[in-house]
Amino acid sequence: MPTPPTAPTAPIAPTAGRAARRARALHQRGLQAGAAGRPAAAAGHLRAGLLMLGWADDDENQGNDVRDPDRPVAARLLISLAHQEAEQGRTDYGLRLLDVAEPMTAADDRGILLSQRALLLMRTWRASEALRFFDEAVPLLELSQGYADTVVLARVLLNRGVLHLNVGAVRRAYADFARCQRIATGGRHDSLAAKAAHNLGCCDMLAGDIPAALKLFSDAEEGLRLTAPQWLPVLATDKARALLAVGLTAEAITELGSAIAAFRRQRLDHELGQAELALAQAALAARKPVLARRWAAAAHQRFRRQGNDACAYVAELTRLRSQFRAPRRRVGPIADEAALLAGKLRGCGLGNDADLAELLAARALIARGRPAEARQRIASAASGGAPSLEVSLLRRLARAELAELEGRPGTMLAELRAGLATVQVRRGRLGSIDLQTAAGLLGADLAAAGLRQALARGSAPLVFAWLERSRAQAFLARPVRPPADPRAAEIIAELRQLGYLIRNAELNGTRDPAAIARRARLQREVREHSWLTAGPGDMTSGATLAEVSAALQATDQVLVSILAADNVLHAVVLAGGRVRLVRLGDFAAAAEATLRLTADLDAVAGRRLPPRLEAVIRESIAHQIDVLTAEIIAPLRTLLDGALVIVPTGALTSIPWNMLPDLRGRPVTVCPSASAWLTAYRRSQPAPGLPAGPTAAPPLLVAGPDLDHAAPEVIAIASIYPGSRVLLAESATVGDTLRGLDGTPLAHLAAHGHDDRENFLFSRIDLADGPLMAYDIQQLVTAPRQVILSACDVGRSVARPGEELLGFTAALLYVGAATVVSSVARVADDAAVGIMTAYHRRLADGAGPALALAEAGAIEPLSPFVCFGSG
Repeated sequence: MPTPPTAPTAPIAPTAGRAARRARALHQRGLQAGAAGRPAAAAGHLRAGLLMLGWADDDENQGNDVRDPDRPVAARLLISLAHQEAEQGRTDYGLRLLDVAEPMTAADDRGILLSQRALLLMRTWRASEALRFFDEAVPLLELSQGYADTVVLARVLLNRGVLHLNVGAVRRAYADFARCQRIATGGRHDSLAAKAAHNLGCCDMLAGDIPAALKLFSDAEEGLRLTAPQWLPVLATDKARALLAVGLTAEAITELGSAIAAFRRQRLDHELGQAELALAQAALAARKPVLARRWAAAAHQRFRRQGNDACAYVAELTRLRSQFRAPRRRVGPIADEAALLAGKLRGCGLGNDADLAELLAARALIARGRPAEARQRIASAASGGAPSLEVSLLRRLARAELAELEGRPGTMLAELRAGLATVQVRRGRLGSIDLQTAAGLLGADLAAAGLRQALARGSAPLVFAWLERSRAQAFLARPVRPPADPRAAEIIAELRQLGYLIRNAELNGTRDPAAIARRARLQREVREHSWLTAGPGDMTSGATLAEVSAALQATDQVLVSILAADNVLHAVVLAGGRVRLVRLGDFAAAAEATLRLTADLDAVAGRRLPPRLEAVIRESIAHQIDVLTAEIIAPLRTLLDGALVIVPTGALTSIPWNMLPDLRGRPVTVCPSASAWLTAYRRSQPAPGLPAGPTAAPPLLVAGPDLDHAAPEVIAIASIYPGSRVLLAESATVGDTLRGLDGTPLAHLAAHGHDDRENFLFSRIDLADGPLMAYDIQQLVTAPRQVILSACDVGRSVARPGEELLGFTAALLYVGAATVVSSVARVADDAAVGIMTAYHRRLADGAGPALALAEAGAIEPLSPFVCFGSG
């Protein structure tokens, strides 16, 4: 919920008398301090002005000592003081001050008084009363000769719009904000125009258009930074809510942490409570129930102190929801408390939050085995109007859990499918891969429930269908090329130069902290700019079991789709037109072995270690391989025959599969889903009438800097493909490499790589004039068909909920590359040269990528290269 920007006050009209003149000056100073976000200082100036006029706060008949000519001045001081007291959490006291001011208020100032009363009532969530006073104030301000079409009217429209927004009347809010923006822009009130843009962004956020909301927030941030920087934390709070709406919980928590620190410094008690509540909701979304309970309790206490019962109820609901998520919970009290809260929230006009409370009560009743009462609660969760995405998904989940309790598995799965389809609609409106992949979190509970039901039924086709419906869904979105933007191009150019300077400093054994900090700031700006891209609005459909099975039979491959449930691994195996469900081993053991294996491979890659230490590490490598074999491969041995397509889960995406004894020398392709594999396979096929094979067009071969083996490797490979386009030394620039990548059938990049786990857009490989980043890959008009990355570990990926992958390799797959060969661990220079040369020889002979890699890797027992996409 956005926060009103400031009190709807204006300077006091000139009056006679020395005391009145000094009071007017103090009033002006109070307004300035309040606008600067210093309510305590503002209150001090306003009280001093009142004292000048003879007003005493402790008098029983406040105002009686003020001379009649000065009473309108005193009224204006009291009106402003009421707002500053409310800013510090003393809203009830502020309302009492307005009662004192009312009989002293001049006729022309009545609109100011009414709008201020409405603002304070809105702070205590007495929405209907507040709206009545706003509606009475606006015509008075329009007709008043002193305030017509001025900043005061604009501020009141802004505040009334916030009230409309808080109760879900988005269209009315939008009309008030738009009119406020027109008045503010016409009067050159830049700060107020920026605040109107901020709140228009909140309208887009509630309507579900997150890119549009973030665009308006970005515009507002630029304006506020120049005119009212003290309000940036308010904007950050709403920006965090928008990020939560697309699953970026970590980023939202970071924004809110900074906002809370700022509000504490500014002593803005109301805004601090809102940020604490938002942080509790972010922690809840991030599956951190302990943190969520702590911040919800802090917000609850603060709102109670302010007399804001409605927000206190929302904070209490957040605490209950986090309690329900806790491993050890008592659902009985949760059901009763949530039901009671639902009524209180509905009484405050918070229909959306009341629905959330009803659905929480229903889920707690279902957990207690009381379906009839749960059904009543679900039916009560229908406040009318368009429900939020959160309510829609939670209603689907509650209905599904009720159907499961009542033994209606078909209905359960139908509800869950409908919920995931709703998430897909939200994902389709997002153009950024970052946001598309983050959206997987929104449907995580639905996906987990569906998978649990599919496994319980023991149906391999059903488990396959559910996996394809709930994992790696971002690969079903059509790639969106970010629009050309001069500012983004300028930042990318500077980032490239900074990368070049930072790399050179590191090679010389030094660090440049200023350059590193500057790079981080620019990377954050580019990432946030990418969020503003709108999506195409639709998603392609996932592959069916019949489609995948037919393609596998045509290529004589077996697909193994791995999943984890309750720490147990399972696999759906498609082979020879049949589909089977196989229980594998322990997920935690396999995940730990994967992490240890890649760490061990990193330790031995290209290093001269003491013999005893090297022996210990190699023994550990052998042990981790044994663990992975036992937990994953051994239960599948009778089903694995020939080439494999593996769809891993979680940390298992970093397994170097050809190092496992059963798979050594065997073609293995890794893909995030069966649907993604089928798409990649179809892309790998030449268009009708075009020649097949890697030499259908000249390959691109690039050798990056500061890598001893790069140039010899590229030169050796060039001898295999006469006419190749070779970029060596200073010619291996980012620009030339990107132009060569665009639409090429084959590209080989021998360059240092760096995976940025915090910001995948800046996973990169080093070239002569700076880094080639994942962000650059998104600019390609036509994706390359096959890319080989022969150095470092850019095959590693970060897996978000829903098996949504991030990393340099994933970026190439997202834009449409059919095949990417890269390493999941560091690779020794001499090993890379041998493996890659052998790989390209087999490729030129006509072997497919997976077979060529398997045979080339057989010469090196610790080859960490993996074939991703299509083999």
